[in-house]
Amino acid sequence: MTEEALEQFYQESLEERLIQNIAKELHLSLEEAMDCYYKSRLAGMIQEGKEGVQYLDYRALTALFMEMEKA
Repeated sequence: MTEEALEQFYQESLEERLIQNIAKELHLSLEEAMDCYYKSRLAGMIQEGKEGVQYLDYRALTALFMEMEKA
């Protein structure tokens, strides 16, 4: 497995756990949580690898998501 493929696998797994946790914390369906997440600034930051945010734990990212989206 190449480094790029491994990074892609990690990111997909992270986003899956993050979306599940967003749904749990905000009492949303998975579809609603997915929609909210992919429209968020955080999704772009993770996709672009800004500030190493993609290496944070999904629980920390959930808290960051909620903080960023309430503004």
